[in-house]
Amino acid sequence: MTILAIELMIKTKNLSILSYPVITILLIGLIIRAIIALYLYSGYDEAYYYLYTQNLDWSYFDHPFLVSLTTGFGVWLTGEVNQFTLRIGTLIIFTGSLYFLYLTAKKLFGDKSALLTLIIASLIPIFTTAFGVLTLPDGPLIFFWTLVLLCAVHEFFVKENPYNYQPTYRLSFIGIFLGLACLGKYHGFILGLGLLGFCVFNPPYRRVFTSGWLIVSFALFILTLFPLLYWNWQHNWISFSFQLSGRFNSNSSSSLTINPFNIFLVALVGIGYLFPSFGFPLWWLSIKTFWSEITTKPNYRYQLILWVSLPLTIGFTILGAVTQILPTWPMPGFWGLTLILGHHAHNNYSSKFIQRWLFFSFLIFHTIVIISLLHFNIGLLQKPNQNNFFQGLISPQNDPSTELIDVVQLRNNLASSSAFSQSLSQADFIFTNQYYLGGYIGMAIAPLKKIPITCFCDDSRGFMYWYPAKNLIGKQGLYITTKRFAQENLINVKYSKYFQSWREIAQIPLKRSGEITEVFYIYEGQNLMAIPSEVKKWRNN
Repeated sequence: MTILAIELMIKTKNLSILSYPVITILLIGLIIRAIIALYLYSGYDEAYYYLYTQNLDWSYFDHPFLVSLTTGFGVWLTGEVNQFTLRIGTLIIFTGSLYFLYLTAKKLFGDKSALLTLIIASLIPIFTTAFGVLTLPDGPLIFFWTLVLLCAVHEFFVKENPYNYQPTYRLSFIGIFLGLACLGKYHGFILGLGLLGFCVFNPPYRRVFTSGWLIVSFALFILTLFPLLYWNWQHNWISFSFQLSGRFNSNSSSSLTINPFNIFLVALVGIGYLFPSFGFPLWWLSIKTFWSEITTKPNYRYQLILWVSLPLTIGFTILGAVTQILPTWPMPGFWGLTLILGHHAHNNYSSKFIQRWLFFSFLIFHTIVIISLLHFNIGLLQKPNQNNFFQGLISPQNDPSTELIDVVQLRNNLASSSAFSQSLSQADFIFTNQYYLGGYIGMAIAPLKKIPITCFCDDSRGFMYWYPAKNLIGKQGLYITTKRFAQENLINVKYSKYFQSWREIAQIPLKRSGEITEVFYIYEGQNLMAIPSEVKKWRNN
């Protein structure tokens, strides 16, 4: 893909809005991501977001509602529940995100820089997976984030001389798309602050604040946010509280601990997820460009990119000194910085160097992907295994990949268990002890029976709103958990005391390459007599 795209870029003098090279890159990228989506088992969060689709609402405890639509799109379209159908919506909208990023780069820096930016964004691993394969809130966030940036570029750079800038109706579209970005993920609010910072600190664009179009844009922004605001108003603003404070609270200590060394570790981990051949250039170029902008005459195009990107890349990296940072949190910032990387690479390096850089990045990353997918599905690196060509390296007991659950196999094994089928037909609800297990169980149970699935734990998240525990009093439940938790006998004793009677009914093994990699334990509880203390604790916090 890389060699073909570079050759097309070199030979094509004028690229149209949707030219053959652009279509080729988008199509090949979509096919590769679709293969990954088909063979990569669902992650914890993806399984949990499936339950969003079964409990549609204006918003949710931990995220706005757009992720429920992207997750549910393929399920509603096909009627099937598996890892691929969960990801159909993400596959589609990320293709749109790449195209809008290309148009943004084309408007800012020209045709060939735009095509190079498109190739780079298509190859960066965490963009491919977190934005383009996995069904996460980041998918709709990046889609509308890129639309905001595209509209901003057309708004602020219509005329060559920035001092001739006059605010236009495009500000209203920025307000709408910014609101939709916030309905994807709360990062959208940081994007809005970045746009305001760009206008405040660049004199030609301060005219925005005297324009009636800004009032229209803000009104449309608030109107677009109605689902998020309405749900939070109904639920005592719990989602905002969780995102601003609860997510960062330490369970081990009430005092704030600052470790500056973690800033370096967060940056290094981020480079790994970006892939070193892209991560190091992105960091180096962002620092170099930032320094150039504050010491020399400003380039307003670079200024816009830096204002919407650096608050995330630098902000979350520094925040790593005081709390754990998830890999995806700073990535929308790096998504914007690919615009500068594409422009810089086109202007400063030969086509041969660029071709080698991108080709070897593509080759190494996708070799890792192929090996990983083979391991997830046939246990390539598992020891022992049934593969004649390679005897493996790691035992199932020490293999973290076994934590990703094959929900189709789990479903088939559950359906073939007569003891489970009989208990399921009589049960009023299913519960587990970890919120992410609830998602896997929900996906597996989906075709077998429509039944409430909840979580009795001290991190029950959305479950406390979907199926309040008080409504389950007096009903019959099935407790489903994995081997690790079932072996902690205190957990079973803890749950059993809340039911009138309690018994184990089945053990459901999952296998890969002939070896058992996980076992689900199922217990039946008759007549729930009281709300578990963990649920009370979480509800009262």
